[in-house]
Amino acid sequence: MTMWVPSLEEFSGSRYRAIASAIEAAIQAGTLLPGERLPPQRRLADALGVTIGTVTRGYAEAERNGWVSARVGSGTYVKSQDQNNAFSLTFPADETAGVIDLSLSLPPPHPLRQTLLSEALVALSQSGAALARGVTYQQAQGRHEHREVLARWLNTLGMPLMADELLITQGGQHGLSLALSTLLRPGELLAADALTYPGAISAAQQGHLKLVGIGQDSEGMRMDLLEAQCARQPPRAIYLTPEQNNPTGACLSESRRERLVTLARRYDIWLIEDGVQYLPAEQRGTPLYRLAPERTLFVFSTAKVLAGGLRIGVLRAPKSLHERLATGLRAQSWMVPPLMVDVVCHWINQAAAEKLLTWQTQELAERQQLAAEWLQGFTLSGRSHSSNVWLALPEGSRAVELCERLLQRGVKVSSAEPFCVGSTPAPQAIRLCIGAAADRSELIQALSIVAACLTERPLAPVTL
Repeated sequence: MTMWVPSLEEFSGSRYRAIASAIEAAIQAGTLLPGERLPPQRRLADALGVTIGTVTRGYAEAERNGWVSARVGSGTYVKSQDQNNAFSLTFPADETAGVIDLSLSLPPPHPLRQTLLSEALVALSQSGAALARGVTYQQAQGRHEHREVLARWLNTLGMPLMADELLITQGGQHGLSLALSTLLRPGELLAADALTYPGAISAAQQGHLKLVGIGQDSEGMRMDLLEAQCARQPPRAIYLTPEQNNPTGACLSESRRERLVTLARRYDIWLIEDGVQYLPAEQRGTPLYRLAPERTLFVFSTAKVLAGGLRIGVLRAPKSLHERLATGLRAQSWMVPPLMVDVVCHWINQAAAEKLLTWQTQELAERQQLAAEWLQGFTLSGRSHSSNVWLALPEGSRAVELCERLLQRGVKVSSAEPFCVGSTPAPQAIRLCIGAAADRSELIQALSIVAACLTERPLAPVTL
């Protein structure tokens, strides 16, 4: 393959800025494609007759402008649209007519969600005590009676927790960011699965942390690779989604959970356990916070069970950390709005809330079955009651090209790039969030388009 070498005479300014401008122009013209690796800096420097430092500054400028992404030990790559908007995966899609958005990990829509919210707001508007709480300051960790209600509810969901262990947060992302800012200082090392939740990657970047990806397989994070990392440089903390990796759906096996705890104690490592992606109790393993309560912080949110717009969650932590966490929470937002916590507490106390969750559990199982039927013959992974499906593409296929083709046909999905940690090469795979479809009919329409795009003609080969 011919190496890309720009003509800098077309661009004004210093040499490094000209290189950055040339990269931007080549990407916009389609000369450099999403996922393509830029030439090694030394080779491009020789070809252009400039110093390697000039090329390095040019690549860094292009990265600051959002066109490329540098991966330690791997190189610099052209960003795909998903990468440029990696954290926008958690925001509502553009309301474009005819587009079925399966890029967002959401619970399946149901009118009962709006009904329960409406009933809660009406009830609270008639409660003098709730209105008084809504206009006054509260303690940073949340009111004890609220934490009692939330703890009882979590116990019914199969998550044994006590009110005194909890701090109320403004959703799972807030809980994760609060945990990271409390446990780690800028420059310290955070380990995570090589493919992980983009929100964790973003939070680590915001905290100026060093993030290292640990290889994984169908049983989750590989403990042999983690142990090798600990021998080289133990991380200060490890972030995991043990019940279902986001995006692959892999579940951390019981033996690996025990090995993880052994390593964490040996090297004095904090564990951050993300349980936001909900699964029924019978499908979950032993919580890390039960195996190692003294060093595990557990993040949970109502987003995947009740509604994402409520922005209420809890952070379980050892009592030794509570004052530091409360101080951090006060510094970030002073407190969680008590009115929203009242809404959640009223909601989960209604019999209809259990009815809604029962429906959701069965609905997701049915949607998983539909995905298996429509994509039969392809390699799928995921949990039987999850809202996500991980689809590994046939050999020689390019995920970025498939994502673009699907979007042209009216279906939006996520490629692997936003989930890659550090120098992790992006596998040729896509994530389908089957819970996001408005109903089963819309999901079938989307799956039929995915199946057609996979089979109608060969996908473009990977460029090496």
